[in-house]
Amino acid sequence: MALAPPRLIDRGDLLAALDDAAASKVTIISAPAGSGKTSLLRAWADRPGQPRRLAIVQVRRDQQDAQVFCLALLDAVRHARGAPSGVAAPAATPDFNAPAMVDRVLAELAEAGRDIMLVIEDLHELRSPETFGQLTRLLTSLPAGVHALLTTRRDLPLRLHQLRLAGELAEIRAADLRFTEHETRQLLAASGLTLSDAGVTLLHQRTEGWAAGLRLAVLSLAGHPDPERFVADFSGTNRAVAEYLIAEMLERQPGDVEDLLLRTCLLDRVNGELADLLTGRPGSDRILLQLEDANAFVLSLDPERTWFRYHHLFGDLLRLELRRTLPDQVPALHRRAAGWFSEHGQAIDAIRHTQAAGDWSDAARLLADHSFSLTLDGYAQTMDALTRAFPPGEDHPELALVRAGTDLVQGRLDEAAAHLAVAETYTGTAPPDRQHRLRVAIASLQLSLARRRGHLAGVVEQVRFLGSPVTGQSDEDIALDSDLRAVALMNLGTVEAWSLALPDAERHLREGAALARQIDRPYLEASCLAQLAFASKIHSFATTQQRCREAIALAERHGWGTEPVIAPALVTLTSTMVWTGEFAEAERWLRRTTQAVQADTGPDIRLLLHQTAGMLRACRGRRLEALEEFRAAERLQSRLAGPHALANQVTGWLVATQARLGMTREARAALGALDDERAGSGEIGNARAVICLADGDPAAALAAVRDVLDGTAPVIGYVTMVEARLIAGLAHRELGDRRAANQAAERALALAEADRLVLPFAMTGSRELLEALPGHETAHAALRADILDVLRGASVPVNDDRVPEQAEELSPGELKVLRYLPTNLSRPEIAAELSVSVNTVSTHIRSIYAKLQVADRSAAVQRARELRLLAAAR
Repeated sequence: MALAPPRLIDRGDLLAALDDAAASKVTIISAPAGSGKTSLLRAWADRPGQPRRLAIVQVRRDQQDAQVFCLALLDAVRHARGAPSGVAAPAATPDFNAPAMVDRVLAELAEAGRDIMLVIEDLHELRSPETFGQLTRLLTSLPAGVHALLTTRRDLPLRLHQLRLAGELAEIRAADLRFTEHETRQLLAASGLTLSDAGVTLLHQRTEGWAAGLRLAVLSLAGHPDPERFVADFSGTNRAVAEYLIAEMLERQPGDVEDLLLRTCLLDRVNGELADLLTGRPGSDRILLQLEDANAFVLSLDPERTWFRYHHLFGDLLRLELRRTLPDQVPALHRRAAGWFSEHGQAIDAIRHTQAAGDWSDAARLLADHSFSLTLDGYAQTMDALTRAFPPGEDHPELALVRAGTDLVQGRLDEAAAHLAVAETYTGTAPPDRQHRLRVAIASLQLSLARRRGHLAGVVEQVRFLGSPVTGQSDEDIALDSDLRAVALMNLGTVEAWSLALPDAERHLREGAALARQIDRPYLEASCLAQLAFASKIHSFATTQQRCREAIALAERHGWGTEPVIAPALVTLTSTMVWTGEFAEAERWLRRTTQAVQADTGPDIRLLLHQTAGMLRACRGRRLEALEEFRAAERLQSRLAGPHALANQVTGWLVATQARLGMTREARAALGALDDERAGSGEIGNARAVICLADGDPAAALAAVRDVLDGTAPVIGYVTMVEARLIAGLAHRELGDRRAANQAAERALALAEADRLVLPFAMTGSRELLEALPGHETAHAALRADILDVLRGASVPVNDDRVPEQAEELSPGELKVLRYLPTNLSRPEIAAELSVSVNTVSTHIRSIYAKLQVADRSAAVQRARELRLLAAAR
């Protein structure tokens, strides 16, 4: 074997793998044509200091004669060990004795010593079945220290199981030889070629790391005027690739195998039963297994090896050959495939093949029939792609129903309503056997549309329509009944959550999630759980966050972690972090939420996104950005059918932000545009007070929040009361009433303690108000310290998915002492506050340090915050 020139790139990991393999008795390199078997072998043999002498046998194509092969083995070994020049080469004889010849080869190897390696290349070309038995005996009987290395395109009938069990057989497969994306980039760079990162990724994906495909692409790329365009168009139909594959793969196959490859290449995946249908012959399963075993660019997709696919480039070539040789058969093959997939419940593949056959009306009906279930299964994007695959002018009426569904998922509510109107018009003229099913599908979409628009009456109306069981006895009708009930519960619960009817919302969303789980609709279950997380505002933030994370985890298991379906849970989790002052973590989750709603242009969830972003920007002092976010939320509010439950909160924060930016005229104009009901809410009262403070009239500010503080003004929740207390405290402070200001701050802390709220203090700018409140005068010193840390720019410990290591439980007395550790109070001062002795305080502190496993006061405070113990120290 002539040694090859240096390789273009160093594949050191593969060479090291070959070094490791050489420590065993036998190594087999088995991979398709062009995978780089010979290149790897020669690069390994070419390295300086190679300690072994190589006895190399190259098996000729279609080698039939066992004697010729055995003589070649003997000659290679004799040559490698340096046989004297006068010794004649072994000659062929009529009475060839294969066992005796193997014994001669083994004897020669034994005399050669430990530094020799027997290399047999292209062993798949050996066509002498009886020879494999003798070769097995040779390989299992190799003298100590002698190694054999075989290269082949397919697995061979060698019985080497004993070597495998003994750890004396090493195997390097196609997957090991594939170029990685990094190596693809190195290969291009070594050839002086430059591609964008996207171009490199695409080339690697198209070739699947196949060495010959990459090298042929590199040769074609050299001097190409538009490398990026070349890569985008690169396929198995490329002339160089096609010629290689035809010569090395297709022309080597028997006629029945070639026919199977051609007739099944239009499938993304194929099994034996489907291949039998397309070829009209039995036995396809056996052929597919043999092709994979032969490394013939056929890859199994499951451990049982029942489903297969073709290498991308090989599939491209086969489809070109199919169109060239059997063009009239293509539509019929697609129809047969569509029928098979439809019978086996694989609707997406059935629709695609019906479209490929050019049967557009049938494809439209099939897509309409399955659109509801496909949407529930999370295939909205796939449905959109299937819809766009219809040619221009193909306006089958049932496509309007499908388009309405995809528009709804992406938040295009006006377009969805228009398509629903078209679908309703068609329902009256549709065939009788389709009318009821179409009406049910339309009602389901109208329910979702009413929910997305915040139209409570519309939701209730459609829920009533869908509440009656679907008529008919078929399994499809029974399944549809369960699907529709789960959807109705989800939509009803969602609207109730948005209307702040939270107990009802929780009940309906829990029922919807349970039913979705029962009928195996994970997409619908995730949707219910995401909305349930949003509805959890009735509970503590800890409970809300737990529900958010449960919904997100379910979505992530199915690949929907950044899809609109999970956006309610994402935005709710983000908002709870803003409420509790975890601003850095909230920023991270806000980015993920933004990504999730990119494909959703509906007003509802984007309103929540902008509201949460406005809260976060305001808390971080970026008031101009906050103002823009609140304005965006206000604009989206106008697109809903009814007022959003949080509308007063959004408007109040918008007006307050304007006032804090000195835009009091605009702020007053915004208040003047509100109707009496909204103007009388507590949120608007707080905003009015902020305007008064901005105008330098603290007395008027106190008057503005009076109705809020005495409970006369209706409020969304207790957060509005916390804000009112703080605004009052700021007004008292400006009036010089320090005692009243401290009382207001203390009452705000008391309200905020349960959920450890930080947001109201940050939004109202209450840092100085809290700093003026002496730590020894508050019963909420730990919360005050946490809030001041945030307001001064420190970060509250991130509340992530990690479960903190639990500490030994603190006693009630220790928890009372713990409450004072974040303050500046000394031990005697803490003792005075608790009316106990200094010795008792010291004993408790030593016990706290031991249980929290810390050494000092600062570490104890940090550890207590991580464990959320300070909230309990009340």
